[in-house]
Amino acid sequence: MSVTQETAAPALPRLNEPAPEFKALSTQGEISLSDYKGKWVVLFSHPADFTPVCTTEFVGFAKRYDEFDRLGVQLIGLSIDSVYAHIAWIRNIEQNFGVQIKFPVIADLDMKVAQKYGMVHPGAASTATVRCVFIIDDKGVVRAMVYYPLTNGRSIDEIFRLVQALQTHEKNKVATPEGWQPGQPVIVPAPTTQEGAEKRTQEPYEVTDWYFAKKELDQ
Repeated sequence: MSVTQETAAPALPRLNEPAPEFKALSTQGEISLSDYKGKWVVLFSHPADFTPVCTTEFVGFAKRYDEFDRLGVQLIGLSIDSVYAHIAWIRNIEQNFGVQIKFPVIADLDMKVAQKYGMVHPGAASTATVRCVFIIDDKGVVRAMVYYPLTNGRSIDEIFRLVQALQTHEKNKVATPEGWQPGQPVIVPAPTTQEGAEKRTQEPYEVTDWYFAKKELDQ
């Protein structure tokens, strides 16, 4: 039997396509994705408030908040807990760990945002969001998606590095190699014609072969 329109699962976000718009209650009042047009957004979900792994992640994001802000990035957290639970947990984190949570946390009780972004995976839990990260650029386009299981915390350093790599690509139209950090050489896009491949070895790059060339970026 074919799946009807009423029972079909919503289409999930895809890379390089517009991020689903939302309007939701948060710890900083009602917010919409469109409120942050012109800024990059890191939207991340966590399974539940007052849980140890999630607490370590919130502490990690809080400690890097100013660095994300300098990159023009807005952090937004989310779970299906109530806004009251979020507020109590944030206050508890500030009291116990000495860090301030400056970013909004969406209270997605009706799961509308979670469903739009595919944050609930029944095989992991039917009533909790898994650890999703969506990096959305300043034009509202999804640029990266990362999913983690309930049991393992994310690396905030890696999320920060990925934002830097994406912004470097956007600004310079280059790629970045494994483990790339700002200041390191970047990868020049490979030529797409035979003539371009023949010319590549004569170009002023660090050329290993016609398809593999690096260069330094101007600081």
